[in-house]
Amino acid sequence: MKAVHFGAGNIGRGFVGLLLHEGGYEVVFSDVADDLVDALAAADRYTVREAGPGGINRIVTGFRAINSRSHPDAVVTEVATADVVTCAVGPTVLRFIAPVILDGLRRRSPDAAPLAVMACENAIGATDQLRAEIERLAGDEAAELTARAAFANTAVDRIVPAQPEGAGIDVTVEPYFEWAIEQGPFNGDLPNIPGAHFVDDLAPYIERKLFTVNTGHAATAYLGAIAGHDRISDALADPRVADAVRAALEETSAMLTAVHGLDPAELSAYRATILERFRNPELVDTVQRVGRQPLRKLSRHERFIGPASEAAERGLSTAALVAAIAAALEFDEQDDEQSVELQRRLASEDAADFTASVTGLAPTHPLFAPVRDAVEARQRQ
Repeated sequence: MKAVHFGAGNIGRGFVGLLLHEGGYEVVFSDVADDLVDALAAADRYTVREAGPGGINRIVTGFRAINSRSHPDAVVTEVATADVVTCAVGPTVLRFIAPVILDGLRRRSPDAAPLAVMACENAIGATDQLRAEIERLAGDEAAELTARAAFANTAVDRIVPAQPEGAGIDVTVEPYFEWAIEQGPFNGDLPNIPGAHFVDDLAPYIERKLFTVNTGHAATAYLGAIAGHDRISDALADPRVADAVRAALEETSAMLTAVHGLDPAELSAYRATILERFRNPELVDTVQRVGRQPLRKLSRHERFIGPASEAAERGLSTAALVAAIAAALEFDEQDDEQSVELQRRLASEDAADFTASVTGLAPTHPLFAPVRDAVEARQRQ
């Protein structure tokens, strides 16, 4: 069996690629980073180190690497004969890998088993986004070619911090992980991925993860940065930051209960587990890394506006989430392009225009005014 994975970064090697390897797949990594591809191509193994209680070292072998920028046709050939295609490239990059997957489907035998396609991104419906881009490019061929694949949305969760200098292609991760996959598209013929669980309705898993793990992680970064902390674990050791993050997650949990009927007690235990994961001192992660790309994280269906808007629509509390949004507006990191753009726009745009453009909220939405007020407060600083 063979799996092609787009994105040979830390998540690709330390999470998705590892589980595919343990499922018996030969993993073909596709990336555009020359040095990384060359290092993988020259190696016959790498180590995934689980940092923290219960962690062990896992060895990954049986992989190859191809530079999709210099050898796109070779990647197309691999896709055409693969059993599984996954990616961990970031939602904004999906449109760049769609043409390669499309060409692979064109070359794929119509008699072959459907290619399992799963986008492993921190976004709701990422595989749907990828499929839509493939269909747009395919035009009149869309129905015929997408019938050669099974497109399944996923929810993935594993903290992979910035790696220690000199680690090479080895990866340090946390022991905990979760990979939920919708099973309907596979019609009973599920890919073999140890540790993954297949579910009928993925929406509660995606939103529980995105609006707890990702919301909590980003809130810790932005609130921690304001408090002067560099590391995520240090930020959560600060009672003021911990209380503010906990309050924000209580609001997302209340929304998840209202929307999906999730059990409040189970969500309380889940929140506690997540915050304990963030406190892991062996995962050396920084507020600067976790807080990067604030404009994307403040967009309509992302980790702050997404849950806060649904809560506001139901008359639920959003004060703690709005406080986290206000903290995100203060994120000023010169090494992050979006942070620089965020501060430039805050200095030059009207508060209402900025709020509508960045968050996608209509002025009549119940969350609009509180966010606009937070923007105005930031602009007055």
